[in-house]
Amino acid sequence: MDSNVDSAERRYVPDAVTTAVKILVVGHFAVGKTTLIGTLSEITPLRTEERMTQASAHIDDLRGVPDKETTTVALDFGRLTLGEDLVLYLFGTPGQQRFMQVWEDMARGALGALLLVDPSRLAESFPVIDLVEKYGLEYCVAVNSFAAQPRFAEDELREALDLLPHTPVVFCDARDAKTSSGALITLVRHLLQRVS
Repeated sequence: MDSNVDSAERRYVPDAVTTAVKILVVGHFAVGKTTLIGTLSEITPLRTEERMTQASAHIDDLRGVPDKETTTVALDFGRLTLGEDLVLYLFGTPGQQRFMQVWEDMARGALGALLLVDPSRLAESFPVIDLVEKYGLEYCVAVNSFAAQPRFAEDELREALDLLPHTPVVFCDARDAKTSSGALITLVRHLLQRVS
């Protein structure tokens, strides 16, 4: 079969799918949400990235990410078919405070959230944790680690982020499908435990 036909067929959800699950991918500005969704999505993800301009120079804090040139201005969207009758939709939220008004709409109907954090910028995660908890979402913390960063122990991260004992913490690299899938699986297992 022609590969273009295969690609076209994968764009659409199979007729047998009867259940759709919505998961948010959240985190502060420039933590890797767009990258993680692009890594995991079976379809070409929808991205609403725009080039950063001088208008955001005094608003968006580029400390720790000086090479960042684009930012999500609405959402990212990806899809994973998990079985014959089950599809998972990934919605990535923008990370800047000025876009937080979209959170209420995006949180509606979400089963839970995968919260990405950068271990070198943990303090930036607190407003996002507040929002996840405000909207009553169960979540898993995924520490987006890169090889050049120091690796913190899980208990240090839990204490620094003031996490509840039942909140899972996993390590991943948003560019890597295996560790990103592992983070998503951890979230889904956590959600199943919380509802059973």
